[in-house]
Amino acid sequence: MSGEPRGTVEPFSRDDDEPGYLYRQVADHIEARILAGELPTGSRLPGERDLAVEYGVSIGTVRRATEVLREQGQVVTLPAKGSFITLTRAVEPGG
Repeated sequence: MSGEPRGTVEPFSRDDDEPGYLYRQVADHIEARILAGELPTGSRLPGERDLAVEYGVSIGTVRRATEVLREQGQVVTLPAKGSFITLTRAVEPGG
């Protein structure tokens, strides 16, 4: 990987009509930013408070979204250091 952004992601837009949980919408948006290269592997994810302000959600929602990303293997959280991008999903050959 070159480490350069591969695209841009539209700003987050909360969709209250979408079924499911808000934390999932936030996690999906952060995942899209990771895959687009806006948040490159090895970079630190912004802090919970900063993400809560950026996304217009509670810190609890951000914590749950980060937990989802951890479960997917896309971030790792180091106590007292923060969460870091660890992995991007593989792109299919020819895609």
